[in-house]
Amino acid sequence: MGRKLFTKNFTLLVMGQISSLFGNYILRLALSMYVLEVTGSAAVFAGLLSAATLPTILLSPLGGILADRADRRNIMVALDTLTGAVVLCAAILLSGENALFVIGLLLVTLSVLGAFETPTVQACIPQMQTGDNIIRGNAVVNQVASLSYLTAPMLGGMAYTSFGLRPVMYTSVVCFFITACFECFIKLERQPQNCSQDFRSAVKQDFASSVSFITREQKHILKILSLAALSRFFVMGVTLVGLPYIVRTILRLDAKYYGGAESMLAVATILGSIAAGLLTGKMKIRSLSAVLAAVGISILPAGVIFLFPTTAVVKYAVNVAAFCGMQIAISIFSIFAVSIIQQHTPNHMLGKVMAYTQAITLCAQPAGQLVYGFLFDWFPKEIYLVLLPSGVIVCVIGLSAASFFKKMENFS
Repeated sequence: MGRKLFTKNFTLLVMGQISSLFGNYILRLALSMYVLEVTGSAAVFAGLLSAATLPTILLSPLGGILADRADRRNIMVALDTLTGAVVLCAAILLSGENALFVIGLLLVTLSVLGAFETPTVQACIPQMQTGDNIIRGNAVVNQVASLSYLTAPMLGGMAYTSFGLRPVMYTSVVCFFITACFECFIKLERQPQNCSQDFRSAVKQDFASSVSFITREQKHILKILSLAALSRFFVMGVTLVGLPYIVRTILRLDAKYYGGAESMLAVATILGSIAAGLLTGKMKIRSLSAVLAAVGISILPAGVIFLFPTTAVVKYAVNVAAFCGMQIAISIFSIFAVSIIQQHTPNHMLGKVMAYTQAITLCAQPAGQLVYGFLFDWFPKEIYLVLLPSGVIVCVIGLSAASFFKKMENFS
């Protein structure tokens, strides 16, 4: 008989994530729409996103060390409370003259806080679950996050169109404070640590031990992260920069269409998460190669449709369908990849390894966003020249990883 999945701690974590991610999604959608409307440039939009990602990359290792040395529950409560306060201050200070500066500063601040929160949340799941429940737990978190993602873009797009940016920001503030309340009731055992060390020595020791663990003891973890980073360069560049730019600037559709596209992607993520849960214990590790290749194959129709003289709505529908297929595949791949890493990591190192997972996979994101920002600006009438090569390259990456996943399956 398997252990219960929805324990009190896990349920509170999930409820907190629903509220937090809903607030995050409506906030980022509104900010994205505002920046694109003001500038009309994918490159400027991508530049802001990329600059906001750098603090997460640089500070994630420190966030992982904190997650393994301090009370993880207290970290989450403090960070969500602080996030709500920061967004509230930004909403109050926002004006027409300083809007881009305030939004840029807000995105950077949220990135700094995310560097500490994300590894903490990811470290909590294997601390609350064991065995195959780790994969199922990750799948559930993905599903409920996607439910927030499903409703947030549609409601956020409607709210932004009707009321503007500031009311959406106030709504996200409430969401972050609600999350902090849920997290107050989580109870986790704290990992005992050597308290005799000073801060600098502790950081140096933890950094060295975690690097050694990934590069020497569990080398396959680093290889998985490298594959994730390579695919992320293309997938996140196409999704975060390409989708809003295609919908708003190329096809000239309003924010409701973009919100609808984001909601459909959320449905696809839910389907991918459900599939990952159902495939737990059934799908072999070697199949991850085909799953990754499917991500690239899914991008191809989005580029092909621009070779035909069809209407904007038809191109929109084909792009949404293609991006949904990509989202299903990448969700399955991500859940299994993260779960494999968690299963091979001891509890006292979960925070640090999850931090490296975040940092390494994010390293490719700013470069991808910048490259795709310029590519979409350079080829506004030849979108297929951007999307088709991207799909082919991701497909090749997936197929090239077949031998690695076979070896890893034998190792496991």
